[in-house]
Amino acid sequence: MEVLWAPWRMTYILGNDKYKGCIFCPGEDRSMDAERMILYVDSTVLVIMNKYPYVNGHLLVAPIRHVPNLDGLEPGEMLALLQMVRASMGIIKTLMRPDGFNVGLNLGRVAGAGVEEHMHFHIVPRWNGDTNYMTVIGDVRVIPEHLQTTYEKLLPYFNRLKTPAGGEV
Repeated sequence: MEVLWAPWRMTYILGNDKYKGCIFCPGEDRSMDAERMILYVDSTVLVIMNKYPYVNGHLLVAPIRHVPNLDGLEPGEMLALLQMVRASMGIIKTLMRPDGFNVGLNLGRVAGAGVEEHMHFHIVPRWNGDTNYMTVIGDVRVIPEHLQTTYEKLLPYFNRLKTPAGGEV
């Protein structure tokens, strides 16, 4: 018998890692960014890793302002969000070399929104063969790299988005 290890899931199962506020509201204190897996924050958008991903590199891009859907966005927020989705995909392409992406929004609880009051884009890198019998038959996803390792690999790329030479996205 093979054993599938996913030790970070136990805190989810026990409910011990529930953030006490909105996961998409970064607040002023940046000292918790690594623990919360926040990769990027500016005055308009936030990029955070999904702690319960479909695959490694599953990112969430959200406006800073609480907005439940696209209709509530200002034109500048819409532009900033899409630019960050594009920049995030570029970083994942460079670092992880996926064969494609699923990018989308779940708007409303019936559509699968886990946090329906704060809209967010899902960026899910995809590789040929990343869905296998484990998911189809066993209803189990195999995440081959620890989430903290993925975070540490992605963070320098997102930090470069903030540099004066590159400006902000």
